[in-house]
Amino acid sequence: MSERGDVVDPFGHGDDTDDIMIEAAEASHDEDDRLKPEFLTAVLAAVEEGDSEKARDLVSPLHPADIADLLELIPSERRADVAAALGDLVGAEVISELNDYVRDDLIGALAPEQLAEFAAELDTDDAVAIIEDMEEADQQAVLDAMEPEDRAAIESALAYPEESAGRLMQRDLVAVPEHMTVGQVIDYLRDNDDLTRDFWEIYIVDAAHRPVGYSQLSWILTCPRGVAMADLMKREQTLIPVDMDQEEVALRFQKYALISAAVVDRAGRLVGMITVDDVVHIISEEAGEDILRLSGAGEGDINQPVLLTVRTRLVWLVVNLGTAMIAASVVGLFERTIEHLALLAALMGIVSGMGGNAGTQTLAVMVRAIATNQVTGSNTWRMIGREFRIAATNGAALGTLIGIGSYLIYGQLGLSLVFATAILINNLVAGLAGVLIPVTLDRNNVDPAVASAVFVTMMTDSMGFLTFLGLATIFLT
Repeated sequence: MSERGDVVDPFGHGDDTDDIMIEAAEASHDEDDRLKPEFLTAVLAAVEEGDSEKARDLVSPLHPADIADLLELIPSERRADVAAALGDLVGAEVISELNDYVRDDLIGALAPEQLAEFAAELDTDDAVAIIEDMEEADQQAVLDAMEPEDRAAIESALAYPEESAGRLMQRDLVAVPEHMTVGQVIDYLRDNDDLTRDFWEIYIVDAAHRPVGYSQLSWILTCPRGVAMADLMKREQTLIPVDMDQEEVALRFQKYALISAAVVDRAGRLVGMITVDDVVHIISEEAGEDILRLSGAGEGDINQPVLLTVRTRLVWLVVNLGTAMIAASVVGLFERTIEHLALLAALMGIVSGMGGNAGTQTLAVMVRAIATNQVTGSNTWRMIGREFRIAATNGAALGTLIGIGSYLIYGQLGLSLVFATAILINNLVAGLAGVLIPVTLDRNNVDPAVASAVFVTMMTDSMGFLTFLGLATIFLT
């Protein structure tokens, strides 16, 4: 433990911590709602000095999500000390908000009984998020420390596939029979302390516990007590099968502007509900995953261990190396043509590069359209025709521009025509590859966001070299 003058400042703001503490206490966030470096330094300094009370005074006004941000931003080797100093401020809500890798670091130092206590305080979906990635032995130890009712709910959720509605749903909801009146429902809500307090809609069920409708709280609060729920409820509702993929769940929430939705098992019985706050997280997560998969960067998490990140990226870099060698072998077929007209070596990279850019544009549009269910069997050919027209127009425009430019620079009409034609053809190849490759992969149940970019790049590079050098061999040698 250091003296005040020996406090290490990992953010490079000096060791005058008293002034920093005053400023941090007054304002912990900047104008973009991010924790200030000065605030982080002040918290770390208090922990380094052994002044846990001062650290807690600084952090206590923060929202649990901001405390989670604090733990994610500080150096990994300091997190355990900071969490210990903050004590019960690092509670269940904070743990549930943490990045997966940071959470794993912290919960590894917690006793199963403490984790069980955290899980019992959370909604089922948040508790599952904490427990599901643990080692089997640790997971079982936490479950054994839980109350039987809580343990049964977690074990039931864990039985469903990962990233399914069953993992995402909450089991705490309000369901009433359709024969009840508005007044009876209000009395039921007031008299039962065990009911969840976080809900926006009440589900109406039949004798077999199958949902037959729903009612928003606002309808109940503004309706006379004697009205039957069967007359008040809306019968048309969006039901979520328990085994539906979370991405499809998010699309339904987005399409139908849902606040919450009932989850049903295969027999149609009500088993849980999903709320919009969970879906917002899923939409963000899925969108980020698709972007990172297109680049082959894996999860792209800055808290991911370095070796795991290296391994993930290296796999795709090796695959890209293979496709690059294929493109290089195409160039090798035209060694004599390049020797005869060395200028081709300088220009052929432009052809492949322009095709690659065009293919990436089309690919990004198609992957997003597939992910959001905008591409179906009924409009696939229309999408192919649309992208072909776009590629032809862009290719013609770029080919004309490049042809004129190269003629003005090099003064060789034949070279300029070959250059322009190769640009046009490779743009057409890029447009078709950007559509056909992700659609084909999707039809074969392969995630197009993972593998499409490699194949599109190979096509545009190989065809760019083949077209340009092939035309040059025919017309210029």
